[in-house]
Amino acid sequence: MTKRVVTLAHYYTQPEVQQMADKVGDSLELSLYAQEAQADIIVFAGVRFMAETAKILNPKARVVLPDAGSTCSLVTQTDVTALAKWRHSYPDHVHVAYINSSAAHKALSDWIVTSRNVDDVIADLYRQGKKVIFSPDRNMGAYLNFQYGYDMPLWSAVCEVHDKFNETALNEAIGAVDAAHLIAHPESPLPVLQRAEYVGSTSGMLNWVKGYQGEAKDVIFVATEDGILYNMRQARPDLDLRQAPIYAGCQCNSCPYMKLNTVEAVQRAQDGIGLEIDYLTEEQMAAARVPIERMLAFSQRYLA
Repeated sequence: MTKRVVTLAHYYTQPEVQQMADKVGDSLELSLYAQEAQADIIVFAGVRFMAETAKILNPKARVVLPDAGSTCSLVTQTDVTALAKWRHSYPDHVHVAYINSSAAHKALSDWIVTSRNVDDVIADLYRQGKKVIFSPDRNMGAYLNFQYGYDMPLWSAVCEVHDKFNETALNEAIGAVDAAHLIAHPESPLPVLQRAEYVGSTSGMLNWVKGYQGEAKDVIFVATEDGILYNMRQARPDLDLRQAPIYAGCQCNSCPYMKLNTVEAVQRAQDGIGLEIDYLTEEQMAAARVPIERMLAFSQRYLA
């Protein structure tokens, strides 16, 4: 009997890999798709925490990550034992964790959020009178505290790609053109986010570009991983889209882990060869599933 293979790819993977996928999206879109996928094998061209999330949401499917080295600095910078102690030091707080986290991290959380729904989830918790701690992304948490006046205690880890965006280099780049706009992912440092006219998720930035009504000669700097520029240029070939610099003269900020998803690696994974996500215990998946499904249920009303 032929097994049904579904391939998912994040926006940060190479264009050639995206063209191999049944679904291309951001973390929230791919999580929802994985939950409903009628698949025997899910090939996840992304990073390990995404493949783990797919397995948690669709435990009957075999989930294969093309390259075992596809991790995330937000995961590797977080010691889960230390995180547990930190979480337990705030017993009267709700623990909101960004989806860029390991399964063990998610199991210690009350809510999982993505960059697309983090504002709405945390705002709703504060409306209920709850106190919140936020992990693991320090930059995202700092932006939320600044933007909305929260006082959330923050875990201290960063995305090594977004953390490189530099205010000084950005000022130089903007100063070198006649008219410029900046859009940014909330994993970027706070001084960069304070300069941006739009801060949002990968899909949010893509939609901003699609709807841009300004002058075609304007330069739009994008402070996120360079993979999404492919999708933006496909949608709006008329615009001058540039990745924000990480230092003067450099627009070269790629996620090394996402780029491990080569065409050859994905092809092997479609044949069942790769890192299978078969190491999570039933207890761990059950504990992690609760905050993920809480987020997905909350987010359904925001997705068309």
